[in-house]
Amino acid sequence: MLNRLIARFSQPRVVITDKLRSYIKPIARLAPDADHRAHKGLNNWIEGSHSPTRRREKIMGRFKSPCQAQRFLAAHDQINTIFKPRRYRLTATSYRPARADAFGLWVEYTREMTA
Repeated sequence: MLNRLIARFSQPRVVITDKLRSYIKPIARLAPDADHRAHKGLNNWIEGSHSPTRRREKIMGRFKSPCQAQRFLAAHDQINTIFKPRRYRLTATSYRPARADAFGLWVEYTREMTA
């Protein structure tokens, strides 16, 4: 796996792994110039990316099963992307019309569903 990553993205400057000892020799062989950092919390981007999901789960009072959480989040995510455009990528003058459009869409959808 590391062979393919190095072939695709070239030699890394830093390799971050957990504290598993079996990583030391392959990294030293395949990326000898890379700085190898073995630390439990440095490579935790995946868990960090779940924090918005975890926050929503906590607000909803915990789910009974992973399946129930997935069902809720699948529907919730579609609505959430409409109502929460990426604010950090938009200026205020473009954010306000985006929000107005989102609420307009929501009014249309609810009107169709109740009709």
